[in-house]
Amino acid sequence: MKLAVASLALLFSTTSAFQVGRPVATSRSSTSLSVKTGETTSAAEKVQQLFKDKPAENEAFDKLVKKNFPGAISNKELATRVVDLLGEKKFDPSNTLLCTSLCADELARVLEDEFVDIYGNNFNLGGLSGFPFAGNTGWGAMSAHVPDDGYCLVIHGPHVGISKEGVIGKVERSGIALVDNCCGSAIAASNYLKGITDGGANITPKLQQFSDFQQGAVQELILPFGKRLARAEDRMRELPYALYDSQEVLVTDIVNTGKGSIKKGLAVLGGIQINTAPDTLDYFHPLRFDYYDENGNLVENMLPYLR
Repeated sequence: MKLAVASLALLFSTTSAFQVGRPVATSRSSTSLSVKTGETTSAAEKVQQLFKDKPAENEAFDKLVKKNFPGAISNKELATRVVDLLGEKKFDPSNTLLCTSLCADELARVLEDEFVDIYGNNFNLGGLSGFPFAGNTGWGAMSAHVPDDGYCLVIHGPHVGISKEGVIGKVERSGIALVDNCCGSAIAASNYLKGITDGGANITPKLQQFSDFQQGAVQELILPFGKRLARAEDRMRELPYALYDSQEVLVTDIVNTGKGSIKKGLAVLGGIQINTAPDTLDYFHPLRFDYYDENGNLVENMLPYLR
């Protein structure tokens, strides 16, 4: 636990070292950036257009996913509900900047691209396993890009695959015969942790190895969850939730540190991406959906409306 806490401090408390004469943004700043200048199509219309050509819902597979991940909804349901809720708060494609902290895996782009199609440009905070490696510095830069009198939607979380046969941690990928690991970074970190908890390996502080810095950090940040994963009925099912809990601490700290830079409003959507085969819809298990006003106050928990 001490090593993991030290890693948190190293990763996210020293980002000022990378800033040259410019502090992290803590107050509202003006920008001429317009996310979708002249946009006339509503977000709700974009959702309808977006999923018109997506795979139809497979009832049997839908039940399989929801049996393994109670609370999960399809990306189509997610986008529809999120857009409706945020529309009530005046979020639309012309005034909203999308910000994501998702894994580097191309499968994580599915959810990201869907929301890009709805809201426009995306600022990426994330890296391996979905951890917000851009940190406070990235948040400060992102905040300056939100349209004047505009909003920001943040989507964050780890991801996990589920194959057509219901194997968690595996997924079919386009053009690849092998049913592949997903998330590879998370599984590698889990195996590293298992070696330590089983007594067959030692903790290796890999944070100094810049060539694999992010994976070393993921392994450090998952250390406090060794017993939880060892006791889990299904380690692969529990793994993304352990990762989410670790990431949630970091995301909350970044948001709280930088919330003074919020312009009109901020929505933070957190959860687990559930990747599936190319011919089925992806899913998302929402675990957080908070709305902050222009003063940085958390004014509404919107999560119940996604369940």
